[in-house]
Amino acid sequence: MFDTARAAFAWLVTGPHPVALDGRQVRGLPPRLVSLDEVVRLTVAKGCPQQTRDAVWTALVTRSRTEGGTWTVACVGLALPVLLPVAAKLTNRFRGEVHDIHAAVLTGFLEALVDVDLTRPAILVRLRWAAYRAGHRALREALDAAAPVADLGTRAPGPEHADGHPDFVLLAAVDAGVLTATDAALIGDTRFGELSLAEAAQARGQTYKATQQARHRAERKLADYLSPSSKSDSGTRRQRRRNFAEAPEKTRRPVSPRPAKSGVGERGTRVFARPRPSRSTSEPGAVQEASSCD
Repeated sequence: MFDTARAAFAWLVTGPHPVALDGRQVRGLPPRLVSLDEVVRLTVAKGCPQQTRDAVWTALVTRSRTEGGTWTVACVGLALPVLLPVAAKLTNRFRGEVHDIHAAVLTGFLEALVDVDLTRPAILVRLRWAAYRAGHRALREALDAAAPVADLGTRAPGPEHADGHPDFVLLAAVDAGVLTATDAALIGDTRFGELSLAEAAQARGQTYKATQQARHRAERKLADYLSPSSKSDSGTRRQRRRNFAEAPEKTRRPVSPRPAKSGVGERGTRVFARPRPSRSTSEPGAVQEASSCD
């Protein structure tokens, strides 16, 4: 599935006239024709400003919607660095056939290209989340369906369940209406992913403090959702709380003198685990953006 997408993208950037974006029309790119493989290298670089990434994805998605074909393949190719980890994360504990789940990830991404809001920041983050949700639905269907064993008239045990993974907890909270997809992505990308809170603030077009508060509110909602409603709390939910309480903060900045109050770790360890020392992680502010990815 993804091998085919990678090969199709390679075809676009091979030869004397590779498919390219006009950098003069995309903020932050070099003022010349920029081949798509170079666009990939520029936009995945850690120093590339979020505004440049969004400008690139606005140009790509717009051309995919108006011209289709080549530019839709281009979108998939540029998204492979995030789609491949999504597919791997969803299936790394799945013992069945993964083709349908990978196909769902790709389909979710393609469907989101049609209506993703290009006026809001963090376009690729939202496309990734749409792909993840689609893949998760396919995984849940596979987990709920017992696989028949050929010629034996019996059914094999279902694949290993993966509810304890933090991403699945977040997705379950979204499905339950506890969190919005945006809030779940904020928690997942900054607590378990590679995005710092300052980078998330840039992506959301907010101040660092506003984004920190938004995450705190979302984590309190999640903590309430994960708290047992009775003493007969299930083992699965206990494991969810343990996994979430033990998650490290993703940070690339000096710590703040004021301790963070996530609420998640506090509630997750209050009854079922010995309290762990609080590790405060706060960032003084969003990083000053570079003017170009060149």
